[in-house]
Amino acid sequence: MDRPPSKSVCVFDFDGTLVDSMSGFADLAAELMAEHFGLDREPARQDYLRTSGLPFFQQLESLRPGDPRNAGVAERFEAAKQAEYFERPFFSEVPAAIDELQGHGIRAVVSSNNGQEIVEEFLQKKPRPRFDLVLGFRKNFAKGQAHFDKVLEHFGLQARDMLFVGDSLHDAQKAAEFGVDFVGRIGTFSAAQFKTVHPELRTIRGLDELTRVLCR
Repeated sequence: MDRPPSKSVCVFDFDGTLVDSMSGFADLAAELMAEHFGLDREPARQDYLRTSGLPFFQQLESLRPGDPRNAGVAERFEAAKQAEYFERPFFSEVPAAIDELQGHGIRAVVSSNNGQEIVEEFLQKKPRPRFDLVLGFRKNFAKGQAHFDKVLEHFGLQARDMLFVGDSLHDAQKAAEFGVDFVGRIGTFSAAQFKTVHPELRTIRGLDELTRVLCR
């Protein structure tokens, strides 16, 4: 970085932003939705991706409000997901990118709608990177305002000091609602799709591009 960074903390969504897992999750969700709801797999897969960023049981409720099968399908999804979840890798550039940010004094935080214990176990199995704070999902504590409030309280910061990085339109919407700057990682959604949330929204293809964003 040639200039001082513009933020003190970067908050990262987990799946699809740090961890290369979304394609596998989409395939699993499509399989279960086809089996239990009689849907065609490709439209079901697209529905999963379109509503990504929410816990899966909330995705199902948004797609099939009040369907009594939702809870059972969500339980099967979570159980099957964990069978190989801990073997999924970080995107290749992530460890070095996080190390670089921390080397410049920027804290790195995980914000995930996976359960707290699952996220912590995943990270314990990886030698690096090491994060300054890890926030997972639990009752009344989800990605979005609850996590953002915790980050600001924990580090004694204000919203202007924080950047949120995510791969979903839901992530972008949560950032906009809270009033925190956001950068979208292209992959699950395109740059054009992100700009439907806000036309000036910035996007990157990998975390190794974050330094230029933080020094603009």
